[in-house]
Amino acid sequence: MNFDFFPLRFEFVARESLFFPPGKAANTLRGALGVMFRRIACVPQCVRAETCEIRSSCPYAKIFEPTMTHHGTGEGPSPSGLSDWPRPFVFRARHLDGRTVDAGERFWFDLHVFSLDGAAIAYFIQTFDALGEEGLGPGRGRADLVRVCTIPLAGMPSQPVYERSQQMITAKLVPASIDLGPRCSPPRRIRVDFLSPTELKHHHKIARRPDFPIHFGRLRDRISTLRSLYGCGPLEIGFEESNTRAATVQMIRCDIRREESERRSTRTGHSHSIGGFVGSAEYEGDFAEFLPYLEIGRWTGVGRQVVWGKGEIAVRPV
Repeated sequence: MNFDFFPLRFEFVARESLFFPPGKAANTLRGALGVMFRRIACVPQCVRAETCEIRSSCPYAKIFEPTMTHHGTGEGPSPSGLSDWPRPFVFRARHLDGRTVDAGERFWFDLHVFSLDGAAIAYFIQTFDALGEEGLGPGRGRADLVRVCTIPLAGMPSQPVYERSQQMITAKLVPASIDLGPRCSPPRRIRVDFLSPTELKHHHKIARRPDFPIHFGRLRDRISTLRSLYGCGPLEIGFEESNTRAATVQMIRCDIRREESERRSTRTGHSHSIGGFVGSAEYEGDFAEFLPYLEIGRWTGVGRQVVWGKGEIAVRPV
């Protein structure tokens, strides 16, 4: 049982100066993506459509506004109980927070794509190429998308996806794959760094601390949902049994703090909190079963609003 996805790196050269607001680079990119993606890929009649047939034919609806109606399954909410399905991508752009990119300078961000439909990647490339022409960031500085490649993972070399100089898009990519089987000789202690604001829900409330059963539960549920909707199918495990085993892992140190931020929707004008806790926690226990999920969590993120750049984690032995 594996988790398959495409870890992509988009590389640009700035034509003009660009600025990314502090703490909001990923959200800035996500918002720009939505506006341009809709312009390029949306089937016009799907915007107000209520029928599954029309919504399911629209690339924008399937990737940027996925719901059971958009996909036309008629099967009810997602495995996690959500009627609005998680989007099949996340940005990684913390290194751009608060940064000014000068004209002529190269910059990059990562986009992890969980849909195994190769057409989605072509749309992302087309969209960010057009966004570079129109301008990125609050000042709308223009930039050229010069290269897209996969990020090396678990012995797999980087694969070229797009080269501006050759106007080339690779026809078929091999997805990265992480084995979900138990790890041999795992460490007894690990540290999880919460690199961007993170919020974990437990019993319909925001958890105050990342206790391991809560952290693992939200991560496992997210991985299972992404697999079910966009990949090879839901996890074939006993969820209650894994909850019981996760409860044996103890938190031995917790050093977190709350970080507040908000975003404003360009579509509705409403402001939304994108805050959460950052910092680190150390855990002790038998991690053979849990390490694969934590490794995948680096790529998927965990918790609420990950598509806005929240919930980025890193794991290492102590």
